[in-house]
Amino acid sequence: MQASQCFYLCSQSHAWNPRAQSPTLHRVRPPTTTTTSVRFTPPISAVATPLRHQKTHSMPPEKAEVFKSLEGWASQCVLPLLRPVEQCWQPQSLLPDPSLPSQDFFDQVRALRDRTADLPDEYFVVLVGDMITEEALPTYQTMINTLDGVRDETGASTSPWAVWTRAWTAEENRHGDLLKTFLYLSGRVDMLMIEKTVQYLIGAGMDPGTENNPYLGYVYTSFQERATFVSHGNTARLAKEGGDPVLARICGTIASDEKRHENAYSKIVEKLLEVDSTGAMLSIEDMMRKKITMPAHLMFDGQDPRLFEHFSAVAQRLGVYTAHDYADILEFLVGRWGLEKLEGLSGDGKRAQDYVCGLAPRIRRLQERADELARKMEPCGVKFSWIFNKEVKL
Repeated sequence: MQASQCFYLCSQSHAWNPRAQSPTLHRVRPPTTTTTSVRFTPPISAVATPLRHQKTHSMPPEKAEVFKSLEGWASQCVLPLLRPVEQCWQPQSLLPDPSLPSQDFFDQVRALRDRTADLPDEYFVVLVGDMITEEALPTYQTMINTLDGVRDETGASTSPWAVWTRAWTAEENRHGDLLKTFLYLSGRVDMLMIEKTVQYLIGAGMDPGTENNPYLGYVYTSFQERATFVSHGNTARLAKEGGDPVLARICGTIASDEKRHENAYSKIVEKLLEVDSTGAMLSIEDMMRKKITMPAHLMFDGQDPRLFEHFSAVAQRLGVYTAHDYADILEFLVGRWGLEKLEGLSGDGKRAQDYVCGLAPRIRRLQERADELARKMEPCGVKFSWIFNKEVKL
């Protein structure tokens, strides 16, 4: 999923953090109606956002009928975007073959290590961060299964929404498996610290502000799948430029899955805009005002409480995922969903339309100013436990 490539997004004023050159998340949203609860904070954890009351079940119950009425459409237009298992790639097809005689297998591992030997440490910081984000998949399935009207009520529901979520999870599961095994074989990373980070992250969970509301949830996943497509595509490009065509193929293969998943979630939002234009438009505005909280923002390795911020800054510097990419994704979705030409909106819907359609240029202007400030600041370095505490420039 998401993402991987992930940034703290800007505060309510969309002001960027010029030193990290990546947006800093401060979700500022006053408590509203409906049931609230306080986020549990483990004794040792990276707390990326302040404790706050969480809004839940914000979709009016009658709106659940929208998703019930769309089940036939989902079966015809969303489920076909899944791949049959027998036609899917599997991690083993892209990794050294352990069924070979020992010497042949060792030769393949040696070749893998030789190809990665010249890739810089900062590249591995980003690749590890992407992998850890993918490995937190249980959290993402859980989040989708909190959404009213589309959750998997039994664990094996035949609803097309539930079928999609389970099969999407199964497809996504291969991404972390593939990257983790590759990194293990490369010898370039500290697997113990990586495994701790994964455990911390899954235990921390996530709250992207989707409020058990599938309108918000599918806007969020549309954005996230596009972001992971961009991020994995850029790690593929850098691997190819660094002389590792096999790693480039691995990252590119994952990116192609993310692109297909993005298409599915974007189709759902398109349909919601068709059948409930104002409701869908207000949901898009809601998520963009809150900013897109990236899935791994509670990342922690037991040592660095700002680990996600530091990882994001390295990804920004390498051009794997940047604030400009965030604006690009927003512009892409505005165009795909035809938001500028959307008609039949209520007054609130039109105001939401104006806000969303004008947001990307504003983000770009602010980021250009932040980039200029960052160029005047002294670079700093941070040690990453994932690469044996080597220092990387931010």
